[in-house]
Amino acid sequence: MAPRARQSPGVPEPHVPVYVISVAAELSGLHPQTLRQYDRMGLVSPGRTGGGGRRYSWHDIEQLRQIAELTGSGIGLEGVRRILQLEREIAALREHAAALGEELERTRTALSQALSASERTAVRLPERLPAIRTAAAPGAVVVWRRGQLR
Repeated sequence: MAPRARQSPGVPEPHVPVYVISVAAELSGLHPQTLRQYDRMGLVSPGRTGGGGRRYSWHDIEQLRQIAELTGSGIGLEGVRRILQLEREIAALREHAAALGEELERTRTALSQALSASERTAVRLPERLPAIRTAAAPGAVVVWRRGQLR
């Protein structure tokens, strides 16, 4: 996981709900009633105070700006909802792919170290270890053959 960027003192984290609806409306360029409508529709989900007042985060405001841009280009609210859903799914998949890539790299490193150690100590490794793919040119074809590791 990448380290988080350091926030300036007094600047809230992007997901911390701190902006009242009038400030969020001004920052997003939308009318407060539009923000209420988007909340009812589930397009944004601002935080709530104990008394039920809406509090928007910077992330919410950026999302409101994106909704305004999409609706301004002629996309209906159901289309906007689907686009936002797909973008969330893409972000989750990218995060998952990055985690898998890191795990794969750790596995390759461990396997490479095990192979190096076995060569130095003449210790026999199990027959069915996965092969290590060396860096190949883009578009290259790798042919895998069963048999001994070399």
